Amino acid sequence: MTAATTRSHDWDQVLTELQSIASGQSETIEIIRDPAQVAKLSKDYYSYSPLLVAALADKVGDVVVRPANEAEVIQVAAVCTRHRIPVTVRGAGTGNYGQCIPLRGGVILDMSKMQAVKWAKPGMARVEAGVKMAALDKQTREIGWEIRMAPSTYRTATIGGFIGGGSGGIGSITYGLLADRGNLLALRVVTMEEEPQVIELRGDDVYKVAHAWGTNGIITELEIPLAPAYPWAEFIVTFPDFMTAARFGQALGDADGIVKKLICICAAPISNYFAPFKDHIPADSHCALLMVAEPCLEPFGELVKEFGGMIRYQKSAQETGKGVAIGEFTWNHTTLHARSIDPSLTYLQTLFPADKELKLVEHLYHHFGDEVMMHLEYIRVKGVVIPAALQIVRYSTPERLQEIIKYHEDNGALIANPHTYIIEEGGRKTIDPQQLEFKKRVDPYGLLNPGKMRTWEELQAT
Repeated sequence: MTAATTRSHDWDQVLTELQSIASGQSETIEIIRDPAQVAKLSKDYYSYSPLLVAALADKVGDVVVRPANEAEVIQVAAVCTRHRIPVTVRGAGTGNYGQCIPLRGGVILDMSKMQAVKWAKPGMARVEAGVKMAALDKQTREIGWEIRMAPSTYRTATIGGFIGGGSGGIGSITYGLLADRGNLLALRVVTMEEEPQVIELRGDDVYKVAHAWGTNGIITELEIPLAPAYPWAEFIVTFPDFMTAARFGQALGDADGIVKKLICICAAPISNYFAPFKDHIPADSHCALLMVAEPCLEPFGELVKEFGGMIRYQKSAQETGKGVAIGEFTWNHTTLHARSIDPSLTYLQTLFPADKELKLVEHLYHHFGDEVMMHLEYIRVKGVVIPAALQIVRYSTPERLQEIIKYHEDNGALIANPHTYIIEEGGRKTIDPQQLEFKKRVDPYGLLNPGKMRTWEELQAT
């Protein structure tokens, strides 16, 4: 049993100490005790998974604390460490695996008030963890730069939440994944010790904290690289059959001379779930949702023609940002739109091996048929364009879901299991030894998001 579960809490005393932080600061910390609000802020989009719903539906925090600056974070960390209160760090709650759902109650540390852009210059930006990605992008585009990649929850997601729980997204076709060296420059974290410290991590040391679901320190600031801001045009292109669409996606990904930000391929009947585009996409169409730089539209059009595609929807870069955004129908938003019509649907997260012929994609598409609807997102991994997938699954039973996962794995596909809240059981399969060692240093009592890192729990049980 970890230290986070061995002590009963004197909440009156804890709240008194937290309130004293508020009264002593010019930028007042916010403390939320209303049960309905606390319950709401204890959740993310775990409801995508019926298995996570069964495991997490009753898990809530005891109180939500919203610090306005790093000094307040340090004081909250000190209070919680002193009383051995679990702390679960939260951004905008747009994750899908229960990353920000507290398993053992305690304080929900909501970072959404920390929205300062410390500085932005060509190629780089320094920001607080609660900065919304769309707001940052808007500011950096004024100097001709933009964030390299973003989730489909771009308008609401925070940069700290994305780094803490995400892996890639719109832009990964060019810049790879967050875990790739160079996509994160520095992190500033507060530790959970009797006297909390502030640690600046740079270079490869950032991976001691990145994608650790808030178990390895409280991220307060980040330094990230930026990309040149192109004028992005948005498209929906339909194809006569799915594999032609998939091969078009591969060809576009491999076409280094065509600058692109998004290549999303959806098998029928997924497009039927895209209500705003019902007048543009014929029913039961196989389609590609794309973002392409406007200077590249002529060669892009030639590639569409080569594969027999038909452009059904086009929005110029000048119009982009107004109304419906194509990116909000890709990545995990594809699942969101499908579930808005049929809540029984769930999904998988899959990484296919590099293969220009897409043999495994084709085999699985035909093997499962309509039970596992193929949804590909092309990304760049170690310089090679490959399809990742967020297939939409017609859920029946946990046993059948496991059979589907096993069949994928037995045939050479990597499943990043979205139906678990344990770090090691997702895409990683094992904990990074440097993350475990860093946790020993910065969170000796196991108070940060307890229960999510299996290796730590096993270590504490011995």
